[in-house]
Amino acid sequence: METAYIQTPIGVALLEGDANGLAAITVSDTKIPSGTIPHVLEDAVYQLQEYFEGKRQAFDLVLNPEGTPFQKQVWEKLLEVPFGKTISYLELSKQLGNVKAIRAVAAANGKNPLWIVIPCHRIIGSNGDLTGYAGGLHRKKWLLEHESPVRQQSLF
Repeated sequence: METAYIQTPIGVALLEGDANGLAAITVSDTKIPSGTIPHVLEDAVYQLQEYFEGKRQAFDLVLNPEGTPFQKQVWEKLLEVPFGKTISYLELSKQLGNVKAIRAVAAANGKNPLWIVIPCHRIIGSNGDLTGYAGGLHRKKWLLEHESPVRQQSLF
């Protein structure tokens, strides 16, 4: 498995993948280690940089996350949530055909290893609250504001 690190507005992103595709993205507050970007991760790095620059709304990458069949089903459904939109965990459960699976759907959402690319940050509570996010609610808030079609303008 190859790795690459990039600085983003929400922390240092660690990308992991190989010739079979991108397997994981995590973001932390650690310092960025030095190193080169492996060829197999160059496109992922480029597309993430475009996303953070506001130049990309969708990713075109080969994805290879590890998970159970149910988790992968949830992650596939997450890919259908459009840029700049949010849905609730309940709505996601309904789309998957089982409203009673809301807790399992939320758990699968929380296990998403490819956050940002598989947009788990676009899932919110039924009351509109930002709920659980593996990278921290401050990052979820930043990502949703970054994707918002309505930008708050500064008065000064």
